[in-house]
Amino acid sequence: MIEDLSTRHDLVSDLLRMPSTQGEWIHYRLSDEQIEFFRKNGYVSGIPLLTESQVDVLREQLAPLTDPSHPGNHLFHEYHSNESSDPSRVLFHALGAWRIAPAFHDILWNPAFTVPASQLLDGPVRFWHDQLFCKPSHHGGIVAWHQDYSYWTRTEPMTHLTCWIGLDDATRDNGCLHYIPGSHRWNLLPVTGLADNMDAIQSVLSDEQKEQFKPVAIELKKGEGSFHHPLMVHGSFENRTDRQRRATVINVFRDGVRSASNDPLLKDVPPVPAGKKMGGQFFPLLLNPNAVN
Repeated sequence: MIEDLSTRHDLVSDLLRMPSTQGEWIHYRLSDEQIEFFRKNGYVSGIPLLTESQVDVLREQLAPLTDPSHPGNHLFHEYHSNESSDPSRVLFHALGAWRIAPAFHDILWNPAFTVPASQLLDGPVRFWHDQLFCKPSHHGGIVAWHQDYSYWTRTEPMTHLTCWIGLDDATRDNGCLHYIPGSHRWNLLPVTGLADNMDAIQSVLSDEQKEQFKPVAIELKKGEGSFHHPLMVHGSFENRTDRQRRATVINVFRDGVRSASNDPLLKDVPPVPAGKKMGGQFFPLLLNPNAVN
């Protein structure tokens, strides 16, 4: 029987070494220039989050998770061997790896992630959910243009943050992330789909937004990450190379976010009554910056 690691809110492996002094915590802070870039553009990228050996461990634990017969598969909140409706363009997408694999569990507490996240959220960091996005070689599918918060309106207020972490070098050729700088100041857009039509979002943009729609490719080395605002319009194109493009995503919010729904917020997670603060087993506190200053 696979242990549900969501019951553990501390490290369960030796993947990470936590800071023991204030100086070690400060080492992970973003610069004032990086924070200003985020405020202006809606993202900041090229942040070193994992060492090569840590990436190797994550890759090793990821491989069996892509098999639907994995004994921990029932712990995923969502699991799509191919999120796309086109079998020739495969996008593996799953939510909940932290419940199953020790390394994916422990990276939630990675100070290289939590310290910048607390700076960008301007407060304590609480976990929302994680994701896996994998594009196989030669026929990896797209992630269509979208805003994350358009899928998250069941929580409020909108003080959320996304961190995309490369488990392979991410390039234009293999389907790296693309952003529309400044789109974090746009209105909340309707959902137009996640994995089939790259141009579907154009149907819901104003003329002014169409003029501002100028994608920027976010090429990253494996182990590097990119943080973006919940309204940032982003997506990624096909992988036509001879190597995989694997990534994990950690979604968080500032402590104090409340449920806006009486329905389950994630599959098989007990409902959090509307208006009640998020917390408990599935939404642990990852970092209170006051505790490390």
